[in-house]
Formats: sequence, structure tokens, C-alpha cells
Amino acid sequence: MIQHDIAARLETLFSQRGFAEPSVAELKAASDVSLRTLYRHFPSKESMVIGALQHRHERYMAFLEEGVPEDGAAALSHLYQRLGHWMAFEAPNGCMSVNALAAFPDNPQVREAVDRHKHEILEWLGQRSRREDLATELFLIHEGASSAWLVLGEKAIEAALSTTLTLLGAPHR
Repeated sequence: MIQHDIAARLETLFSQRGFAEPSVAELKAASDVSLRTLYRHFPSKESMVIGALQHRHERYMAFLEEGVPEDGAAALSHLYQRLGHWMAFEAPNGCMSVNALAAFPDNPQVREAVDRHKHEILEWLGQRSRREDLATELFLIHEGASSAWLVLGEKAIEAALSTTLTLLGAPHR
């Protein structure tokens, strides 16, 4: 439970301040444990990043599943409503996974954590849409919306939803 709590606190810090900025003292303060306890659970900054990414992944997937309809197009409409909320309130500096790759481009463990997260989103999109044949296209729309959020805000979400409904041949609102 302590490791989970530390990962949650580190996730918040990295989401707000990025990966390059926080010093060891800030990491310790944010984790709200002694330096010894922090390093017992996460022996390096990279392991702290991976722990935070895993915690974020679990939260995001649970967030998407909350109240998701069974119908394919309705499930994706739900996704974009949830994504807009997530970006506004949970990801003020963009996708934490993409930011982690930018901060640690040569770290295979960080890349593996990000790859696992992104592949699970791709699978979720294919399954929930009931269009596994379009999972890659749906994934690209999702990723584009989350990247464009920093510039376009809610318009990125609206455009992603419209594009998705067009791709699925579903009626628009």
C-alpha cells in the first residue's frame, strides 16, 4: 500500500512539474515518506517515473471504464467526453506518457511502460468500438486529440469525436 501511495504522489508531481525539474528533495517531499523509504520502493528516478506511469495508466483505464456504454459508437462518444475531462483536469501539460518518453528517450523500461499503456488503449478502442479492424485508426484519433488538446482545447475533442463517428459511419449529434 505504501508503494501505491508513493506512486500516486509521484504521478501528481510529475504531471504538474514534468520529469526533468523535480529534485531529489522535491521527490522526497512529494512522496511524503523518508528518503530511505522512497528509495526502498523506487531505487532510482527512472523507477519512480515507471511507478508513476503505471499508477497513471491504471487510473486512466478505470476512468474510461466508468459508466461506459456497451454500444460501439456510444462507447467512443463516452471516451471523448471522458478524455476532454481528463485533459482539462488531470493532464494540464499533455500526455504524461509522451512526456516521459521525451525525458527518457533511451530508457528501455520507460519505453516499455509507455508501450504497454498505449497498446492497452489501442486494444480498449478496438474492443469497445466493436471495430477491432479500425483499432489503429481510432488510436491515432485518440492520440491526436490528446496531443492537440494543448493547442485547441475542447475543439480537439469535438473534432476527434466527429472524425470517429464519421469513420464508424455513425450519426453525428
